[in-house]
Amino acid sequence: MTEKAETMDALDSRDNAPSVKKNGQTSLLDSGEDFEVLDEDDIDDDPPPLEDAGGGKGKNTEKSENKNADMDPEPSGQVDEWLDVLGNDQLKKKVLEAGEGQDSRPQKGQNVKINLKTYLMDGTLVEEQPDLSFTLGDGDVFQALDLTVQLMEMREKALIQTDAKYAYGARGSLEPEVSPNAELSLEVELLEATDAPDLELLPPPEKIALASHKRERGNIHYQRGDYAFAVNSYGIALQITESSSKVDITPEEENELIDVKVKCLNNMAASQLKLDHYDAALKSCVSALAHQPDNIKALFRMGKVLALQGEYTEAIQTLRKALKLEPSNKTIHAELSKLVKKHSEQRGAEQAMYKKMLGNPSSSSGTQKHRAKSSWGLSWKWLFGATAVAIGGVALSVVIAARN
Repeated sequence: MTEKAETMDALDSRDNAPSVKKNGQTSLLDSGEDFEVLDEDDIDDDPPPLEDAGGGKGKNTEKSENKNADMDPEPSGQVDEWLDVLGNDQLKKKVLEAGEGQDSRPQKGQNVKINLKTYLMDGTLVEEQPDLSFTLGDGDVFQALDLTVQLMEMREKALIQTDAKYAYGARGSLEPEVSPNAELSLEVELLEATDAPDLELLPPPEKIALASHKRERGNIHYQRGDYAFAVNSYGIALQITESSSKVDITPEEENELIDVKVKCLNNMAASQLKLDHYDAALKSCVSALAHQPDNIKALFRMGKVLALQGEYTEAIQTLRKALKLEPSNKTIHAELSKLVKKHSEQRGAEQAMYKKMLGNPSSSSGTQKHRAKSSWGLSWKWLFGATAVAIGGVALSVVIAARN
C-alpha cells in the first residue's frame, strides 16, 4: 500500500473533535457593516481511467497482481493518482470510490448535498458535517469545496487536499477551530444534486430566508477580509429580493424583503469601499436610500464615499442629515468633524494657490495707488511748468513790444 493510502487509513481511524463556538462583537457604524454580529482557473481533465497503464500481462504479472490484491484492502473503484485541480499543486483531488459516471456530475447553480469530514494534515479531525447542503458556485462554502465538488460524480467518495488560501486562509477559524494558514484534508461523498428552486414560485417566507442566508454568507466573507466574495454573495441575495413573484405576498412580507435588500445594499457598499470601488459604492448607497431615505448607515457611507471622491460640500450635507437623525452618534460626529476640518484646510490651500496664480491683490492695489498718486503729481508739475512757460512767453512778448 502506498504512503498516501496509509495516511488515509490513519485519517479514517480518528475520532470526532468538538468544535469551538465563535465569539462575535457588536459592530460599529464606521466599521462599514450592517451585520448583526461582526468582528470586524482552469480545471484539469478527468483523472485517468482505472485500467493498467502497462503492456501485456504475463504469468509473473498475474501472480504479482493476485498477491497485491490479497494485500491491498482498497476498494476496486479507488484511483491512486492525484488530480492537480488548478495546476499549482495547492488543490488536489483523489477518487476513493468511483461514482456513477461523468454525466452524473453536478452543475453550477444546483443545490448539492455531501457528507464532509475535515482533517488537519496531521490527521486531527476538525469537523464532521453529514448531509451538508449548499448551492454550487454561490460561495456558500470555502473555495476548495466549491471547485472540487463540481468534478465529482454522484455517489463518488474523494479525498481533497487544499492549501489554506482555498480554505480558512491566513485568519484561520474559530468555528470550526482551525489555526491560521492551516492546510486541510477533506473526505467528501457526493449524495445528491437538484436544480435550484424557481424564485418566482418560491413562497415569500422561503424567499426571505434564502436571501438572508446569502447575506449572512456575505457577512462571513466580509469578516474574513474576502471583500470580492462578499460582494458576490450580497449580489446573489439582491437578485433573490428583486425577483418577481407569482405567488401572493403580504405587505409585511414585502417590507421584510425590502429590509433584507437594504441591508444587502449597505453591506455591499461597505465591501465596495474596502475595494476602493467608489462609484459602485455610491450607487449602492443611492439604491438603499431610494427605499429608506432616512437610513443612517446608507447616509453615513454615502457621506464617506462622497468625501473620498472629493465632493466635500455634498458629503458634509449628507453627514449632517445623518447626524440630525441620530444626534448622539459619536461616530458620525467624529467623521463630520474630520471632514469639516479637511474641507476648511482644502479651501485655504485653494485660496493661497489662487493668490499665487493671480498675484498679491494688496500689493497690486498699493502699487496702483502709488502710480495714480505719482501720475497726479506729474500732471500738476506738467501743468505748472506749462503755465510758467506760457506766462514767460507773454511777458517776453510785452517787453519786445515795448522796446519797439
